[in-house]
Amino acid sequence: MYLSFYGLKVRPFQLKPDAGFFFSSKGHKRAIAYLEYGLSQEDGFIIITGEVGAGKTTLIRHLFQKMDQQQFVVAQLTNTNLDSDDMLRMVAASFGLSTTNASKATTLLEIEQRLRQYDKEGKKLLLLVDEAQNLTSHALEELRMLSNFQTDDKLLLQTFLLGQPEFRKTLLGNNMQQLRQRVIATYHLGPMDSAETRAYIEHRLVIAGWQGGQLFQEDCFDVIYKFTGGIPRKINTLCDRLLIMGCLEELRTITSQAVNEVVADIQQEFDLPPSQDIETNT
Repeated sequence: MYLSFYGLKVRPFQLKPDAGFFFSSKGHKRAIAYLEYGLSQEDGFIIITGEVGAGKTTLIRHLFQKMDQQQFVVAQLTNTNLDSDDMLRMVAASFGLSTTNASKATTLLEIEQRLRQYDKEGKKLLLLVDEAQNLTSHALEELRMLSNFQTDDKLLLQTFLLGQPEFRKTLLGNNMQQLRQRVIATYHLGPMDSAETRAYIEHRLVIAGWQGGQLFQEDCFDVIYKFTGGIPRKINTLCDRLLIMGCLEELRTITSQAVNEVVADIQQEFDLPPSQDIETNT
């Protein structure tokens, strides 16, 4: 609703991950470096953790955009609340295999055959597992076992695990030693600082087509950073609401007063209503 008012081509602060809006903060630069190193090794597991909304998925999509699409095949798992057998079936399905009523042994055999087929075609296969903090130790063990499929000189599958910070605790478990030995690159994606938060907002506005002057007053950015903690998804949520309010109020410049009003609205929306005594007639 605010696109025409501000002369924007697309929503700059949409919540869905979009590699076209990728912002290279210090943390994201380091994460990309670790990921590219891991890819160059063609081996083992690559792990990225971060808070909810830190930008892990956008980071990976940006990396995949840079890769040779003819060389890599990427399979993705997003539903990880699964037992070990269902995990294997989901992996098989992500490779385009049908495993209806198939035994575990048959499923593993079909996965291995598909991996070898891709290898003969000169393609590298990547498995991306999102929300890895939901994986059970048994499901993780099945993923580790898949990394045993190999030729004489290389592994046939490389796996990316994206998860929230608690996933790192899972990896430190006594039964995770063999998996840890397969990890060749890992990075924790933290929040942006205050200066990066401002640069992030301005970057997304430019990508979305903003051609005016300064849309946010100087003192807005400190308020935005204080409320969002430098988490990209929180910044997007707040700034999207700010542009809606700005459009409704016909504000050509977003003020710190407007930011405080929207922050108060958001906080109130998530507050529980006060308890009320229920009177009953006897």
